[in-house]
Amino acid sequence: AVEKECRLSTKVLGIDPKKVYIERFPVRRFPEYRQKILDNIIDFRDKVRPDMAFIPTTMDIHQDHEVVNQESIRALRSYCSIYGYDFPWNSLSEGKLDLFYQLEERHITKKVKALNCFKSQIAKKTGYLTEEYVRSLAIERGSRIRTRYAEAFEVIRDIRRKLDEEISRC
Repeated sequence: AVEKECRLSTKVLGIDPKKVYIERFPVRRFPEYRQKILDNIIDFRDKVRPDMAFIPTTMDIHQDHEVVNQESIRALRSYCSIYGYDFPWNSLSEGKLDLFYQLEERHITKKVKALNCFKSQIAKKTGYLTEEYVRSLAIERGSRIRTRYAEAFEVIRDIRRKLDEEISRC
């Protein structure tokens, strides 16, 4: 069910289905598959050669998210920028969210629509995928940078391989 929901959600976001890679590991048992997960991330890295990766934050205490975080850092640390997205309900503390992207109403609307694809998660009635929660969090994050809405990330590794035009003129 979650794979189908993920594919539907990424379609809502406008992501090319050919660029969606889903691996199948038993939920809450990722630690048992740590090496296979690392190998898959390395294969993905070598095939796609990403400029940046968004992974669960280092503060996330969900066992599967911890494995994805650690193995992603291990595989990608020398290759691309790595940013951590947080699930506040899975973190004991906020950590250091120090990268902010200003959002507009259209981004929030699309995010809510994409999250609504995850019916299996919504059925858990945690409230974390509700429009009210998504908007509230975006407003709180936006208040930190004096804008209506924002998304915040942990900077785990920031690699800039090409200098901006202005810097290169120095």
